[in-house]
Amino acid sequence: MRNASRLMLFQAVLFSLLLLAGCERGEEVRPVDFSKTVAISEPVADAGGRPVLRAAVGAMISPKETHGIYLQLLAYVSRKMEMELEFVQRKTYAEVNEILGQGEIDLAFICSGPYALGREEHGFELLVAPVVQGAPAYYSYLIVNQEGTHQSLEDLRGTIFAFTDPHSNTGRLVPEYWLAEIGERPESFFRDVIYTYSHDNSIQAVAQGLVDGAAVDSLIWDYYARENPEHTSRTRIIKRSKPYGIPPIVIAPDMPRERVGQIQRLLLNMHTDPEGAVILGELMIDRFVPADPAWYASIRELHETVQALRERGAP
Repeated sequence: MRNASRLMLFQAVLFSLLLLAGCERGEEVRPVDFSKTVAISEPVADAGGRPVLRAAVGAMISPKETHGIYLQLLAYVSRKMEMELEFVQRKTYAEVNEILGQGEIDLAFICSGPYALGREEHGFELLVAPVVQGAPAYYSYLIVNQEGTHQSLEDLRGTIFAFTDPHSNTGRLVPEYWLAEIGERPESFFRDVIYTYSHDNSIQAVAQGLVDGAAVDSLIWDYYARENPEHTSRTRIIKRSKPYGIPPIVIAPDMPRERVGQIQRLLLNMHTDPEGAVILGELMIDRFVPADPAWYASIRELHETVQALRERGAP
């Protein structure tokens, strides 16, 4: 009776959502709309003859939150480069990958999964990576409601679960790997699977009891736990993955080499500038360092392992 009531509440809250026909692996999924997952773009009407820096941030957090958190960093870069900023946002990781690969934007903060699995197709290149808490690494957190009884992944069998994005490393690939290890698939293990399209939305969904569990980016959970713990305080971390290469800043393949070098040097030295250090501190970033493609090899290996385990006949 309790589960039926919760499912009815869940369906009522999500009444206005579009139903997806299913993702690339075939399961039926539904996206959650917290009225924030919309495309935002701020085109430059008059650059006054100055070059334009077209920048994007992957949908790791919802567009409204992304705008507030990352705008200072991007504005800092464009101002130091004496360029006008055009800040572009899209709802999904795939959309940001596409416009970056097509040269419609110059640089982007993207998730590690889309970089590791999409760099050859889209041709973008690593620029720099942030160091957080002393390392260029992050984790996937498996979270549940603070008041719930779930203590492990196995306890979530038959529940409602939230992924963030079909291309997310921490928000989908890692928990799918955890399931594949025990011979399970999301569509058979969980009663229902939804996509929230940002990690903060997933945290909210768990905190509000709309879903039983979710897998989220440790950087996002830790940021909100420090800056705005309204929702994180109502969740518990019950599993943490091994470390993976941190979400990098990447550039479009046709960006002029001289400008690439200038922006890279600016970011690498940002922590030595008092103004830049303040911005990095607000983002919980120690500094930027040159990114190494080898940091992301484990994500490609993870993807290949999941595919192999599924092909071997996980139910």
